[in-house]
Amino acid sequence: MIVYNVTSKVTWAIHDAWVQWMKEEHIPEVLATGCFTDAQFFRLLETEEEEGPTYTVQYFANSKELQEAYVAVHAASLRQKAFDKWGNQFIAFRSIMELVQ
Repeated sequence: MIVYNVTSKVTWAIHDAWVQWMKEEHIPEVLATGCFTDAQFFRLLETEEEEGPTYTVQYFANSKELQEAYVAVHAASLRQKAFDKWGNQFIAFRSIMELVQ
């Protein structure tokens, strides 16, 4: 199991609309690529929130190849849609994790 983790810090100005967009549009679009089997959306606690809250989405892939296919084929266009909509009112970084059994 591979987890593609996207952590985003958003400004308070877009917070409510961004959360709604993530739940109704962005996460479903990522899942619709077929590269991931599920996603979980979290708000980080005990972080500095003066400028805005921090969220993370964990997307679950059955293989590294599927996660890499997402990055190669879909990530750039979906990332651009986010920048087109929200501009510099959020920042995001990605990490890839592997389940240890």
